[in-house]
Amino acid sequence: MLRRILLTLAILVASMVVTVAQAAGTVPANVIGAYYPGGSAGRYPVSRIPADRLTHLFYAFARIEDGRCVAGAEAGGHFAALAELKRSHPRLRTLISIGGWEAGGFSDAALSARSRKRFVASCIALFFDAHRGSFDGVDIDWEFPVYGGPPHITARPQDRRNMTLLAREFRRQLDALGRQRGQAFLLTAALPAGRLQSAGPYDPARSFELGKLAGVLDFINLMTYDMGTGFSAVSTFNAPLREDPADPLDPALRRWNNVEGGIDYYRQHGVPAHKLVLGVPFYGRGFRVSSATNEGLYQPYNAPFEAGDWRTIQHKLLADLQWQQHWHLIAQAPWLFHPGERIFVSFENPESVAIRARVARDRGLRGVFMWELTGDDDQHSLLQAMVQPFASGP
Repeated sequence: MLRRILLTLAILVASMVVTVAQAAGTVPANVIGAYYPGGSAGRYPVSRIPADRLTHLFYAFARIEDGRCVAGAEAGGHFAALAELKRSHPRLRTLISIGGWEAGGFSDAALSARSRKRFVASCIALFFDAHRGSFDGVDIDWEFPVYGGPPHITARPQDRRNMTLLAREFRRQLDALGRQRGQAFLLTAALPAGRLQSAGPYDPARSFELGKLAGVLDFINLMTYDMGTGFSAVSTFNAPLREDPADPLDPALRRWNNVEGGIDYYRQHGVPAHKLVLGVPFYGRGFRVSSATNEGLYQPYNAPFEAGDWRTIQHKLLADLQWQQHWHLIAQAPWLFHPGERIFVSFENPESVAIRARVARDRGLRGVFMWELTGDDDQHSLLQAMVQPFASGP
């Protein structure tokens, strides 16, 4: 009898340890993440966020001014609404995302131990003291250290190392805060997969110490999109699943310029699978091509075309019979072509989103996230497709 009682107690203690560890974020669990742009709050208020289907929400963006974290004047109301949303959905973890495309200030803020400490302290004071209860962590979105970002943004060769040191300073201060408050605060980063950026061919390992960062961060939001942009030489897919031999991109870049290639690249650079969260775009990319050959795919173009998000594509393009819809067996992605206007549009639909989520699940990744939430339709078709593989299992 005593042996049975002791065994029962051991099981209960083990269960309690696992539960506490899960609450503290130390046990890997699936991530269903969404970026939410604060500038969209007027048409898509925080109260509309489908928090019951998400595990992590990233508020985009805070910026850097004079080496300190800042947020827009309207953000305070958003943060209060996030705190209320969290009270209604205790499972939801919210993070403040700092940076984004065309966000400057990182190189200077990360330049020295003193500047890093000052910068991180300002972020802690703003988001975890002044707006206590609104956030569970920080997401770093530095685009990009060393090179590859917008040409007018300051970048230095030492940025690569300083990004790691900045992450360590965030970890140090967040952990200290967590010990004070009995809470585990998260630290993540959004890192690129696309191999063409503002200056041409781009290598993420020249910008980031990938393996070292993986040891500091809770997980990495891998931006497995923007493979085909205005930096591309021809019209191509925004997020092709795998390498297409017909793609005229240099094979040395083409190997990695796709979803599965992006995963492989990070894995080969020392990032464990459970530290990767796969990105899915809820928007399209378009090109005004110079030839109708191949239904507009892999053609020279004279200008980009503003395709819009899934909501726009569904209502304006898919509803117009002049747009021809196609499916690529290798890219596992749809595209649209308007032969009269010679416009090519790469986009994702529920089928292609579900395929990418299954890849994340089957390859043992931490989960999946999207940029960005407000691009979905009113039925949350893309979000539901993204969640389903993790809800249903193998």
